[in-house]
Amino acid sequence: MNEPVNLKDRMLENLGQVIDPELRCDIVNLGLIYGLAFENGTATVTMTLTTMGCPLMAVLEEMVKNALLPIPEIDEVVVKLVWEPAWNIDRMSRYARIALGIHR
Repeated sequence: MNEPVNLKDRMLENLGQVIDPELRCDIVNLGLIYGLAFENGTATVTMTLTTMGCPLMAVLEEMVKNALLPIPEIDEVVVKLVWEPAWNIDRMSRYARIALGIHR
């Protein structure tokens, strides 16, 4: 893969600015990002949502695209929503747990 070493870091940094409107925490710390790939100008984000019937699915997808398109190497963003493995609070970072008051 011909990707600059820090492209995924920059992608994660930008995705860290995408705040889940319901939980008020970013999608990276919530553990919603399952994978990032880049090939020929296309960034593919494999992610999940906290619930399968999330009414904000389209909104979050648009927010992800808007967060990544400013990166110069990225011409297109594809969001792949997956449901397995199922998301649970164990995927959240320590920061997200503290921010949401989860003591586990």
